[in-house]
Amino acid sequence: MQALIFADRLGRELEPLTDRTCAALLPVTGKPVLEHTLEALGAAGLSEAVVAVSPFADPLRLALGDGGRWGIRLHYVLTCGEEDPDAVVERCQSPLADELLALRGDVLHGAALGEFLRLAAEVTGPVVYGRAAHAPLSLCLHRAGGRGGLEPLRWSAEPVEMPPTWPVVELPGAALNRLESPRAYHRANLDAAAGRFPGLIVPGQQVAPGLTVGPCSRVSPRGPGQGVAFVGENCRVEASAGLYGEVVIANRVTVDRHASLRDSVVLSDTYIGERLEVRNAIIQGNRLIQVDTGAVLPVIETFLPASQREARPGDVLAAPFDRLLGLLLLLLSLPLWPLALVAALVENFDDPLRETRLRGNRLEFDEFGVRRRRVFVAMEWMTSIPLLRHLPRLLAVVSGDLRLVGAEPPTPEQADSRREDWERLADRAPAGLIGPAQLILPAGVPRETRLMSDVFYTCQRGTGKDLRYLLLGAGALFTSRAWWPG
Repeated sequence: MQALIFADRLGRELEPLTDRTCAALLPVTGKPVLEHTLEALGAAGLSEAVVAVSPFADPLRLALGDGGRWGIRLHYVLTCGEEDPDAVVERCQSPLADELLALRGDVLHGAALGEFLRLAAEVTGPVVYGRAAHAPLSLCLHRAGGRGGLEPLRWSAEPVEMPPTWPVVELPGAALNRLESPRAYHRANLDAAAGRFPGLIVPGQQVAPGLTVGPCSRVSPRGPGQGVAFVGENCRVEASAGLYGEVVIANRVTVDRHASLRDSVVLSDTYIGERLEVRNAIIQGNRLIQVDTGAVLPVIETFLPASQREARPGDVLAAPFDRLLGLLLLLLSLPLWPLALVAALVENFDDPLRETRLRGNRLEFDEFGVRRRRVFVAMEWMTSIPLLRHLPRLLAVVSGDLRLVGAEPPTPEQADSRREDWERLADRAPAGLIGPAQLILPAGVPRETRLMSDVFYTCQRGTGKDLRYLLLGAGALFTSRAWWPG
């Protein structure tokens, strides 16, 4: 027996949650919806499945791979999105087995698939449906010789009625959330954390009554009466923060001091600022979705939710010390400034000091409420002597726009041209005055080579490596590379 999993929803009904991912990859208690489906299939003993995909097909295939994690061999078929299930079956008929378990993988099932298959085996007919409390479960068994009958698996905002001629298996203990709106998605997370989906595997360890915590997360013991909470991996929840009612926190989330969350869902890579109170909402980066009204609020205050993709807590703590060291170096460099002025006047008398726009480390919100690195103006002496030319960038270190050690700061045009995933990796490192691209590579190498060097630095960076580059930069002051044109 094979499984045919429909995960090709376009997801318009879930916007803005699906503006950067598909419905099947939305996390429920820290795992994509489709992963919960694959776990249920593996528990039911299935070893092969075909996944029908459309929007965000490449990220979905990258996330699932070949299915080896669940003991299932996965194949993929590309559809036009929300395509008729019968048409998909007809198009990929040859690789499908005689018996086919067809189900939607972009909805949340709480049904025991093994129980459905056992009961369906006792029922005759080319198509057998699963149903709970008179509602279709987007689940059916398609046998050899069967044609049609997959209407209940077609995606629509409302459940499609099952044809009355086909047999039905009743599963009284099953549960289903179709994730047809942000409000339904919010409810699915809370129900999953509270154990209201039978058979659903929630990751993490129960460290206290009602509190499940994923690996590498730091959550202080909670007081009584704080309800049910799920906290994903690599999270930090301060001891003074309150989690009330039912709360789901995805991966890589920081909840700062005295923040209060009640009946809310916090998605990955989000920072919850001090004393923020959130009730009955979904928080995604710097967007707050009020599930009662459907309102989507871009958050512009810096102490409210913000994406953590741009900065790490360690970077934030190191910044004041970095700026202090930059101020010390600026004072020590004061004797070189008259020399830089003379060199610039000799080489370019009409324009000795020029402005250049760069993307630094300080963050701001654009007109769409998206948090991004701020553009700042850096000055350069118009001399060919490298050390003197970039001397004014010490001012950017003191202001916090640059770190002493980091990736080469890009211009706004260069930053916006980074389209590939590997190119955007460089944005995860702070922009710096010195770094591998500035210290090691010759001045004339192509920009792509310099970017690749910064990407490698981003993947390997740490305190020890930054200290090494700082010492290397100090030593470079006394070499010809700093004083002669490259």
